Amino acid sequence: MKGQQQLKNSKVVKIDSRKPWEHHITNATNKGYPVMIHFSAYWCMPSIVMNHFFQQLASTYHNVLFLNVDVDEVKEVASKLKIKAIPTFCLMNGGAPMDKIVGANPDELRKRISCFIHHKHSPKSV
Repeated sequence: MKGQQQLKNSKVVKIDSRKPWEHHITNATNKGYPVMIHFSAYWCMPSIVMNHFFQQLASTYHNVLFLNVDVDEVKEVASKLKIKAIPTFCLMNGGAPMDKIVGANPDELRKRISCFIHHKHSPKSV
């Protein structure tokens, strides 16, 4: 219960059904925000351990929407994105998956999101 309360107070949005998933993905797509999703399960210890780190990322990257999806609660979303192991982290842009990180690897997760953000927002020559 305490973990759920911390999640409510964070910048991570907990998705509990398909409708909020579609709303947040559509909204982020329309506004041009990338989305980082933590596919987790309440019974998976590596997922639980990664919650705090995921919240820290959400506090660092203000122009990214951070979502938490429990694969047991929102099976159709996990199935649609072909989530086969947990934790899995998926980076989406424009409503499409761009990158997937399987496993509890904070360094790799930070590296991938940082590279994506810096590449996406780097100045382009005209």
